[in-house]
Amino acid sequence: MNQRQTVPTHTPYYGSSKLFTIGLKPLDPDRWIEVDDHLLPYLAEKRRLYAEIPERVFVEEDGTRDAQREVLDLLAEHLPTHFPQTHRRTSNGIEVVGADGNSDSGIGAGEFGDAPLVAASLLVQEDLVIMRRDESGWRLVAGSLCFPSSWSLIEKFGRPLQEIHAPVPGFGPGTRPAELINRMFDGLQGQAVERYNWSIQSGNALYHPLSDVQRIDRATNRPSRFPDGDINAHAFIRVERQTLRKLPTSRDILFTIRIHLDPLRVLAGHHDRAALAVSFAAQLKTLDLAQLDYKGMTSDRDRLVAVLNHMASDA
Repeated sequence: MNQRQTVPTHTPYYGSSKLFTIGLKPLDPDRWIEVDDHLLPYLAEKRRLYAEIPERVFVEEDGTRDAQREVLDLLAEHLPTHFPQTHRRTSNGIEVVGADGNSDSGIGAGEFGDAPLVAASLLVQEDLVIMRRDESGWRLVAGSLCFPSSWSLIEKFGRPLQEIHAPVPGFGPGTRPAELINRMFDGLQGQAVERYNWSIQSGNALYHPLSDVQRIDRATNRPSRFPDGDINAHAFIRVERQTLRKLPTSRDILFTIRIHLDPLRVLAGHHDRAALAVSFAAQLKTLDLAQLDYKGMTSDRDRLVAVLNHMASDA
């Protein structure tokens, strides 16, 4: 789908959010959700995915509907207050101005019934994941994930955090980062937090899944994502803005993921493009082989760095 051609909204690769770090920061509740000019295209893409591959983009365990309803209620309270131009209250609840399906769900009721998390997901550009604590840790018990960043919702469904993060270099079971993340989840109370993650992909697809098997194959064979060598034409920066907040009644944790996609070439229009490109390149150069394999950049890192260095020198 078409994405912005202007200056990026978030630039965590400037050095504010380094890869393979936890990097959680307090979040102003007023900034919980982001809405921009791509709201309607994002929601249309979600509806397409629900219609074509519903089993890959929505999962739920029995007993999670009350927590799902909490998410929907929180959004119904937050959105019309902070975004009255795009979200309004109606006799039926809340609707997005100009969106298809406001008067009818438009999604197969046979697939989802009346899952509140699906309704919630069609109000925002964010993906929505619910984590629940039990004896095995914090598990993924429900989720609407239409825009995965190289992972599979089906594979992670029902699994605890330490297993979900097992493929991430340095974050596997028994590592200090894995233990810290569990403690942070346990300690999360009224204060919401946010973090950023980022990567490079070829093309502008929002739906960008990857199974663990595909990840292993990619790390073994290390193919280039840009076989024609034209990084400027095909490279997109994928930024994930992630938030965590504890639901007030269920005490489950809601994990939101907002995807921003920007062509790499738009950095040339940034007011501080030289420093930005230098910092971006420097971060890429610090990644070790395991990290490059995980991000799928092993074969392309040097070419990406060269493009960024050229951008900096032209500033």
